[in-house]
Amino acid sequence: MLPFADWLPRQRWYAGRHRRIQAVRPEAVTALPGMDHMLLLVSYEDGGSDRYQVFVRWGDPQPPAAERATGARIGEAETDGSTRVGFDALYDESAAREILALIADDKTFGTVRFAAEPGVTLPVDAPARVGNVEQSNTSVVFDHAAVMKLFRRVPPGLNPDLELNRVLARAGSRHVARLMGAIESTDPNGQPLTLGMVSEYAQNSAEGWAMAATSARDLLNDPDTHADQVGGDLAGESFRLGEAVASVHRTLADELGVTTGRIAVDVMCDRLDEAAGTVPELAPYKERAETALRAAGEVEIDLQRVHGDLHLGQVLRTPPGWLVIDFEGEPGQPVEERRRPDSPLRDVAGMLRSFEYAAYQVLVGRDDGDDAKLNERAREWIDRNQIAFCEGYAEVAGYDPRDRGMALRAYELDKALYEVAYEAKYRPAWMRIPLKSVDRLLR
Repeated sequence: MLPFADWLPRQRWYAGRHRRIQAVRPEAVTALPGMDHMLLLVSYEDGGSDRYQVFVRWGDPQPPAAERATGARIGEAETDGSTRVGFDALYDESAAREILALIADDKTFGTVRFAAEPGVTLPVDAPARVGNVEQSNTSVVFDHAAVMKLFRRVPPGLNPDLELNRVLARAGSRHVARLMGAIESTDPNGQPLTLGMVSEYAQNSAEGWAMAATSARDLLNDPDTHADQVGGDLAGESFRLGEAVASVHRTLADELGVTTGRIAVDVMCDRLDEAAGTVPELAPYKERAETALRAAGEVEIDLQRVHGDLHLGQVLRTPPGWLVIDFEGEPGQPVEERRRPDSPLRDVAGMLRSFEYAAYQVLVGRDDGDDAKLNERAREWIDRNQIAFCEGYAEVAGYDPRDRGMALRAYELDKALYEVAYEAKYRPAWMRIPLKSVDRLLR
């Protein structure tokens, strides 16, 4: 067998980096033309396990992929008395195009199904390259025509990224990249597995986070900017972004339905307890935070399918308008949790939190980061863009999310508490950003 236990921890999409591998075994191997598709079951010494997928090409990868993909070589395996070298096939341009062709031709091998969306023509002859942005998945870009995303870690269940993109695309939404095809399978227990998806390439796009961070940095680095210029042209884009998010919510509600229920405050309070148990700085806020969360759970609200992990890094500005991407939901949560209906206010809160991060991250580590005037200007930028986003959302949704004050505050607070715990563990210098928000939300 190929030495996956050595190769996996070196891949940036591998999620078990802080766990000790006990064993790696192939759960399923499917022979495809020119390569194998492997589902790998990784067992850890702590008793847990993960399932990963790899397309394996045997032999030397085609140049120039071999030159730029130092992690593509998995290693050697002995089969039938001979030694073969296995490579991650996605870094072989011809292999990547062959996978796309299987989707275009609606091929099935064993339980692995390749299928194109109705009426779609896939660019099977386009130049292919592995993208350099994603951390948890791997994307292959086919010229400026399509992007094939392969989900490296494959839990059981229908991945909401494929599910919701399919719903939105078939409903004609203008605010998602058009779904073009998918790769799906089933596990030994008959549970669905989402292996990959192909979407239109968002040409000439800019990430929302980069736009916001640049706007905030330009403002805070220019002392001559007047208050009425705060936010510059971004406020107009924030308004249009609010419209786009509300349009996506409306389409999901129309296609998948709306129910009524209550905010899952027990889950929020559990997260609060966990965060307060590891971050001493949260101790002064714990009692007030729990009171605020519990109060929000007393009111019934509309529940529907939502993005679940929305922020400025999950939206792209293209010439025609804003696109919402990556509908996988909150990282680390089981698929069934990520597919559970929730309030659209969770997505709104995520965007509002993201505007705060975009502004305050400019001040992290600066000698003048505690300057009262600079913090006031940052707050003005935040307020201007948050207001514009909510007004744009209201234009389409028919209600202003700020009118749902108690519920919206609960979702913002829940997000900020999660951020405090995250930053305390991974970026202590940034912890001041969400901690400042917790203080503001509980005044």
